[in-house]
Amino acid sequence: MAEEAAVKKVTAFIGSARKKYTYDAVREFFDDLEALGGVECEIVALCDYRVETCRGCKLCFEKGEEFCPLKDDRDALIEKIIASDGVVFASPNYSFQVSGIMKIFLDRLGFVFHRPRFHGKTYTSIVVQGVYGGRRIVKYLDFVGGGLGFDVVKGSCSTAFEPMTEKERGKRDKALARQSKRFYERLFDPDLRVPSLFELMAFRMARTSMSLTLDDSNLDYRYYSQHGFFESDYYYPIRLGVLKKSAGKIFDAVFTLIYKSRA
Repeated sequence: MAEEAAVKKVTAFIGSARKKYTYDAVREFFDDLEALGGVECEIVALCDYRVETCRGCKLCFEKGEEFCPLKDDRDALIEKIIASDGVVFASPNYSFQVSGIMKIFLDRLGFVFHRPRFHGKTYTSIVVQGVYGGRRIVKYLDFVGGGLGFDVVKGSCSTAFEPMTEKERGKRDKALARQSKRFYERLFDPDLRVPSLFELMAFRMARTSMSLTLDDSNLDYRYYSQHGFFESDYYYPIRLGVLKKSAGKIFDAVFTLIYKSRA
């Protein structure tokens, strides 16, 4: 299958300053992926880039991301995402959340949640924990991936005491092998994924609120208008079944009533 298709570029963004357990997990995931063929992989350590803390000025929301006062490497990292067919966000469990550098990076992508743009790119997450809390971080990162527009493949969490035991390593490797296979299949699937009911509801809620509360002076409104989102069934061309077509119309009606009642 892969021999007949173009080579796919997959980039992993790692939120760890150490080339230790999180890095090793990503490397193992990539080894499994590359063994399946037709994949080119790159590891990006966020600590090697200058990513400044968001100031909350909201200029990226209101005027556009190009007006951000921070002059760091955000755009270079976004270009790496744009140039990729698949993306991995990987982080150790620090204080029961993603690492600081990973959170800062995600905050710098905040405007994308308002104007999603990574549709059609396959995404997954890798988390390494010491004892507890990693699975909740996987859920968080997977939720973030969906919000950014990625096609999400469920992430994985592995445990790594120091030193890492052979039992832990074996369990991790099996989980990563399964994850890489799911990721690979989605990566080479030519069909765009049909959104879930929750994803469809979120899309209809966002566009209904914009159409009723904003106008052409607002950047988010213009973004939705320019991309045809006010008329489309979803963010990208997809055929919805009868059930989801009907659900979409119901969502439109319900959110219209809600926002009009609040006016």
